[in-house]
Amino acid sequence: MELFAHAKAVRLKSRHDKFLYADEDELHVTQDRNGSSPSARWTVEPVPHAPGAVRLRGRYGRYLAASTEPFLLGMTGRKVLQAAAAPGGRPDASVEWEPVRDGFQVRLKSRAGGVRGGGDKYLRANGGVPPWRNSVTHDVPHRTATQDWVLWDVEIVQVVTPGPATPAPEKAASAPPAALAPDSPPAPKLRPAPTPYEAHHRPTKSQTSPPPPDYAPPPPPPRAKPEPRLSKLESSDSFSAPLHKVEGRAIHYHIADDKGDVDDDIERRSFTFNGSNLEELTQKLQEETGIDDLIVCTRSPISGKLTPLLLQLPPNNAAMHIVLVRESSKVAKTFPWPYGS
Repeated sequence: MELFAHAKAVRLKSRHDKFLYADEDELHVTQDRNGSSPSARWTVEPVPHAPGAVRLRGRYGRYLAASTEPFLLGMTGRKVLQAAAAPGGRPDASVEWEPVRDGFQVRLKSRAGGVRGGGDKYLRANGGVPPWRNSVTHDVPHRTATQDWVLWDVEIVQVVTPGPATPAPEKAASAPPAALAPDSPPAPKLRPAPTPYEAHHRPTKSQTSPPPPDYAPPPPPPRAKPEPRLSKLESSDSFSAPLHKVEGRAIHYHIADDKGDVDDDIERRSFTFNGSNLEELTQKLQEETGIDDLIVCTRSPISGKLTPLLLQLPPNNAAMHIVLVRESSKVAKTFPWPYGS
């Protein structure tokens, strides 16, 4: 998936505004609001035998793993733990995850499969009262109010940079002779034999005058200092600086009806947005549409469900496909706080 293709390290934020966290006991995985902690940072490793799949290595060198141990007896959710990879680089599906894009968020599907019941199992951030609060499991998402608990925001904290180019091998003629000892003086350069014309017109000693005593050769030109190379990009706030300069981002939008339905036969509207946050985007959309009480939403490509956009905009000025609804509409009353119930 493109969100992980150039990522070397990421943070994963849950629906509860908490980060996936490697516990200091080097076994359990929880959720925590401290996104600046090294325990909230996960190194991304591609899986060689499964293109698109990744392993996530935590602070203590152990991997995010989907275990077969039930979180609670009688429940379908299974524990997610920190585990070592299989020795010898053997395939280990329990530490392999397949990112599935859902709007601007991702679901992380376990490649280990389920031990009971059908359906794909996804990394899930649980909420509610203890023991569910701050726990992390993998389970089949149900079509209930908690199905968004398998959605994660990906914050890239370090990108992959290409390595230095390998210099081309030099010709054998330019290599120094191997027979010379390390302390041996360099062999004198042999001048080619003069041509008959050069031998006849060669100047004599009286014709060649030595340089004056105070003569000094001109100094070599100063060498330009090499520019510092940016080897990695790290930030405590995700995407606080763009990876490259891009002039604006393309915004494509539809306006939904009172029930949240969108007529795909109607041509979508587009414009270029030069702002950097959701508040500026909302103001721009109000100017474009003349609607003051609009809500900016994303639409799931799988279920078609509308979700209010409450967090930051996607990185690198990526194009956005959004749906606008009115705050007074029926569909807005189905949204979670602060819009609906």
